[in-house]
Amino acid sequence: MEVIQLFRKKSEFFSIERVFGRLEPEMSKIVTVRRLVAPSGGFSLQAVIRNIRAARSVRAEIYHITGDVHYLAFGLPRKQTILTIHDCVFLHQAAGLKRLLLKWLFLSGPVRRCALITTISRSTREDIIRHTGCAPDKIVVIPNPVDSKIYFASRPFHSEEPVLLFLGSTPNKNLLRTIPALEGIPCLLDVVGDLSEEAVRLLEKFRIKYRKASNLTDEEVAEKYCGADLVLFPSTFEGFGLPIVEAQKAGRPVVTSDLDPMREVAGGAACLVDPYAVASIREGILKVIHDKAYREKLIQEGFQNVKRFDTASIVRQYISCYQRLLTHE
Repeated sequence: MEVIQLFRKKSEFFSIERVFGRLEPEMSKIVTVRRLVAPSGGFSLQAVIRNIRAARSVRAEIYHITGDVHYLAFGLPRKQTILTIHDCVFLHQAAGLKRLLLKWLFLSGPVRRCALITTISRSTREDIIRHTGCAPDKIVVIPNPVDSKIYFASRPFHSEEPVLLFLGSTPNKNLLRTIPALEGIPCLLDVVGDLSEEAVRLLEKFRIKYRKASNLTDEEVAEKYCGADLVLFPSTFEGFGLPIVEAQKAGRPVVTSDLDPMREVAGGAACLVDPYAVASIREGILKVIHDKAYREKLIQEGFQNVKRFDTASIVRQYISCYQRLLTHE
């Protein structure tokens, strides 16, 4: 079986590329995998047309659009094409005519033009059904794999001044509510991502000790988990929430949002808080810091939950989808 996986043009974001990069070595043992990277970035009419033409130029048994450039489906044979949709956040970033156009180009049209849809969480699956009317049996939920580079290293918990790892700095990651939640808590906030001027101002206002880093390699991210006492991920919106399972694999307790898909991904092995309430975020952080039995319970249950995101298992699920397309031809 020959599969072409189609990717967006490389950008400052690498989440999709990292996910499928983790799967490729195992997948290549079973099927022949080739890559096509879209030649143009952005969403101009010229870029869309050029990318669709590039997709039309390749031949394979199965075409797999890995995310973001959903509109490539307009240039591919319907019965042989599978599309992975990571989230529907773009529908919340526009209004009026622009939103209608984005919905048709990136969601409604591509969903109709593909034989099978995969998505990374039940909540995103429900979003797709709600926005497109897609038949539920056409959508398969396949979670993201946890990185094999993430590892467990035993480390005593520093309750006097814990290192709180915070991954990401885009607005949905919720750093601006997290900072005031830390007021008066002795800690070191370790942020992976760029800090806005407002975030820096709040850190100084609430006298939070912090450090930051960006553009880290996978190995450096793994080291960040090992050097942390607690992982904070109180996001307001995600397609999945990979830092939750990465933290669990590293044996670190997690404070995350009592919202799907974070709640779904955590599998009962995280401290769930209201991400819109500073007091709730603070309460969750303090509970994990001061309640040793609760903290150990989260860690042990996290080790069990992370087994669901094993790379080999997820590869088998994608291979099953590819075989399903071939069977239906």
